Amino acid sequence: MKLATLNDGTRDGKLVVVSKDLTRCCAAGYIAPTMQAALDDWERVAPELELLAIDVEHEAVPCERFHERQAHSPLPRAYQWADGSAYINHVELVRKARGAEVPDSFYHDPLMYQGGSDSFLPPRADIPLGDGAWGCDMEGEIAVITDDVPMGVSAEDAADHIKLVMLVNDVSLRGLIPGELAKGFGFFQSKPASAFSPVAVTPDELGEAWKDSLVHRPLMVDYNGEPFGRAEVGVDATFNMAQLVAHAAKTRSLVAGSIIGSGTISNKGADGGPGKPVSEGGLGYSCIAEIRMIETIADGAPKTRFMAPGDTVKIEMRDDDNHSIFGSIEQTVVET
Repeated sequence: MKLATLNDGTRDGKLVVVSKDLTRCCAAGYIAPTMQAALDDWERVAPELELLAIDVEHEAVPCERFHERQAHSPLPRAYQWADGSAYINHVELVRKARGAEVPDSFYHDPLMYQGGSDSFLPPRADIPLGDGAWGCDMEGEIAVITDDVPMGVSAEDAADHIKLVMLVNDVSLRGLIPGELAKGFGFFQSKPASAFSPVAVTPDELGEAWKDSLVHRPLMVDYNGEPFGRAEVGVDATFNMAQLVAHAAKTRSLVAGSIIGSGTISNKGADGGPGKPVSEGGLGYSCIAEIRMIETIADGAPKTRFMAPGDTVKIEMRDDDNHSIFGSIEQTVVET
């Protein structure tokens, strides 16, 4: 099934069930008023939401037009947002660009940071930028939402705790990252509010595209109206989403409504080296930093600038019939 949160003026919005083609929705308030309320009681609530989803498909219940621009992020705020780095190719490029090796531990012990989860951007909201020198960048990712996850859960069992899947634009301020990391205390100011796709879907809704706790579809990233990235989510992943959930729960339990991100989707080139731009027949990139790294490796310095006011990004994923699965994240950078 497909679920969304409509922005009704309240902090947490209202939960709706969305039709498979994203054209209609039905309020689910009599089952659970919000997405978080549904996740808090998922075992009981999910079967009722599934029945409502069937009625929505059969047009057996009153529905309204679903407008993606009226949707908030599925969870407008969350108890936890932890972002991993499943695609070590991305990390390898970062390190190579500055002449450093990737530690062996990165291949069996995932990177992860705890992001700000008190407020997410709606999927069609502007990206506020206070200073162009901050180096605004998009990061196209996937994320999962869990129910209650026990501490020490195995990766195999963690897969059963993944209840919803969605897309992410994990906005990064690249110009602030080096100074923060140099303090030895991690990201904070360099990681402003992220935006998630209008719709979150249950793993079974993805059919054969959900396999081994990964989505096996290309992530489509358009930058200023042009194809920028078409990276294959199911390719070159060192870790799957269940492994990242298990990593997050190694020393603590996770409460229902925890969001775990994949990190920037990144593929190697066909020859095993750095990927090529979409315009050159490659799969492109899911963030600007990656093409800048490749430019640095090849030419000694980056040429592609980071995002500036007026620049736009669109992130979505389509099925075999070219229908949008999650709806699209569409954002414009604005000066604040």
